[in-house]
Amino acid sequence: MLSSNVLVLNKSFLPVHITSLKRALILLYQGVAKAVDENYRTFAFDSWKDISVLDKTQSVGLVNKFIRVPRVILLINYDKVPKRYIKFSRANIFLRDKNKCQYCGKEFKKNDLNLDHVIPRAYGGISSWENIVCSCIKCNRIKGGRTPEEAGMKLMRKPKKPEWSPYYHISLTNILYKEWMPFLNLVDNTYWHIELEE
Repeated sequence: MLSSNVLVLNKSFLPVHITSLKRALILLYQGVAKAVDENYRTFAFDSWKDISVLDKTQSVGLVNKFIRVPRVILLINYDKVPKRYIKFSRANIFLRDKNKCQYCGKEFKKNDLNLDHVIPRAYGGISSWENIVCSCIKCNRIKGGRTPEEAGMKLMRKPKKPEWSPYYHISLTNILYKEWMPFLNLVDNTYWHIELEE
């Protein structure tokens, strides 16, 4: 239970991170964060631990009582949205290319895709966002160790490094708890955080 996930919000109620329950409880106890309930009310640690536990499976034991598990916490003084480094990983390349072969345009299961160097390594091509794309096994075999032009193939779009914001990055993750939904719903969040004209 202590390794389960908790959504972390900045003081403007925008999602910035996902942390472990253990870390969230430490932040609550230290007074750095407040727990957020399903009605958007915030609670310091002392008041949160006094809320009755309705479901024992959604609680952790203290020395003499159970405390309700917070699924969302709010950092009291943090108002930034941290810059995220986008890892150059297989999962992120598949995400960028939406599990579609960049040569034939068909969508595949991850197991039926591989990564292709647009400019082959034999020609000096490097492993970078701008030179790696998803390709199906059939298209990869047809292309072989040639450039797309040499193989008579055309890329669906030119590969580039994605520019996901941290907000978008979190919304792409699996939503684990219903308490996260209001904070990961872009339409609702835009409604509440757009600057109004006078």
